[in-house]
Amino acid sequence: MPNAKKYNNIKLVAGIAKGIVSFILILLFVTLNYSQMLEDILRGYFSNDYLVLIGFVIAAGLFSSILFFPLKYYLEYYLEHKYNLSNQTIYRWLWEDFKGLLVGGVIGIPILLLFYFVLLTFKEMWWLVFAVAMFFISVLLAKILPIFILPIFYKISPIDNDDLRLRIIDLCTLVGMKVENVFAFNMSKNTKKANAAFTGLGKTKRIILGDTLLNEYSHEEIETVIAHELGHFKKKHIIKNIAIGTVSSFLTFYLIATLYSNSINWFGFESIIIIAALPILSLWAMIIGLITTPISNIISRKYEYEADQFAIEITNNADAFINTLNKLTEQNLGDKEPHPVIEWFFYSHPSIKNRISHLEDQL
Repeated sequence: MPNAKKYNNIKLVAGIAKGIVSFILILLFVTLNYSQMLEDILRGYFSNDYLVLIGFVIAAGLFSSILFFPLKYYLEYYLEHKYNLSNQTIYRWLWEDFKGLLVGGVIGIPILLLFYFVLLTFKEMWWLVFAVAMFFISVLLAKILPIFILPIFYKISPIDNDDLRLRIIDLCTLVGMKVENVFAFNMSKNTKKANAAFTGLGKTKRIILGDTLLNEYSHEEIETVIAHELGHFKKKHIIKNIAIGTVSSFLTFYLIATLYSNSINWFGFESIIIIAALPILSLWAMIIGLITTPISNIISRKYEYEADQFAIEITNNADAFINTLNKLTEQNLGDKEPHPVIEWFFYSHPSIKNRISHLEDQL
């Protein structure tokens, strides 16, 4: 699949380049005193620290959006159409992006204000209080995602195929997961790719299937996809990920806070609460991300292998599952055999070549 490799390599190189450029721009923004200049300008209009902070983030975000818009257009619109993966018109693409911006603002601005309140109130211990707050916010967002957020972007409704619905519910019952219904979402309005997901927590838990998956895959193939997701449930990957994510979150916030406090003098700032100094947090977060990303991906790939194994055990249909993996990879234009270093660092899922090889070794 030469097209698939080229498509993925373009996205990979562009993503790496964007990350490097973003880091350099933030570094220059702070070291060349532009961040302080922006704060000073905003204080000429606002006397309230929180309004200054909102204005600071909006101004920096607007600059970044304008600067990277050509790359965003190339990757999300042009490239997807070039490789025949998108169903969006330019207007649909812009509208979906605008909705994402609005939802991000509704969620992000309160979190931003909460962060600054915690920083002002708890000073050097802000990281601990904010990490606790973010844990509860994450749980809340996970619970409301399928009920309030996803419907903003997709039409979600119960699937109308009783046979498939009952097969999936029976499969869930077999592993001890209580599911009352199975839902479809109109994924095809944006893309030709196919996918399925488990969303929500507790009573808001939902199984949602893309209409592209429902329309182009057999019941047996869809059943193996669900079986794989149930493998994550049965193997307690969800609970393990929550535990690991929580510990990782606290450790990451601690490291960022410590490095931030110890480095603000390098940039000429005297206090951690100065708004112009806050971009330094992003610099440290990006550096720490270089270390944590491959570690989290190693764990994720291990869980994917376990869920794959569970899927063929519970369905007793390895051929259907392997066939589905190949079909999904081809439909989504995935790289079947990325470079081992690229897979090690960037891939949260094993390559299809490695997944199938692992399954065949277990048969």
